[in-house]
Amino acid sequence: MGEPKVIIQHTVPEEWIDYNGHMNDAEYVRAFSWGVDHFMKLIGLNEDFRERSQYTIYTMETHVCYLDEMKLGEPFEVHMQILDYDPKRVHAFYELFGENGKRAATSEQMLMGIDQSAGRAAQFPEEIFANIQQLAAHHSPDEKPKEAGRVIGIKRK
Repeated sequence: MGEPKVIIQHTVPEEWIDYNGHMNDAEYVRAFSWGVDHFMKLIGLNEDFRERSQYTIYTMETHVCYLDEMKLGEPFEVHMQILDYDPKRVHAFYELFGENGKRAATSEQMLMGIDQSAGRAAQFPEEIFANIQQLAAHHSPDEKPKEAGRVIGIKRK
């Protein structure tokens, strides 16, 4: 169907480095959170729209896989794909790439549309939903990424 959408290009700042000398695990989550913010802008849910319509997106669930270390000053990109969606939800998949195409982390997320005035889940406004459909048409994987749909657990023999 489509290729991942590059939504962030940045470098690892000093304040993201922990006592182990690499990017702290919480900062991977921060990068993916920025990814959600950029996704919202891509579909038209900018600050003005959120204020006018009292509508936003919440992250309902996330699953992060840490695949490789990121170092101070290392350039990175966050890519996004849409695995699935319906009138209220988007099942998104983010990947964080470091230098030389190193795949450093993934984040599978369930995002939910929220009517802020009612304080509950609500269908995406028509124009926002149309933008989600358009994005999904160009940025959905042909095959589900191997990290998507994983369950945490200790396998017993």
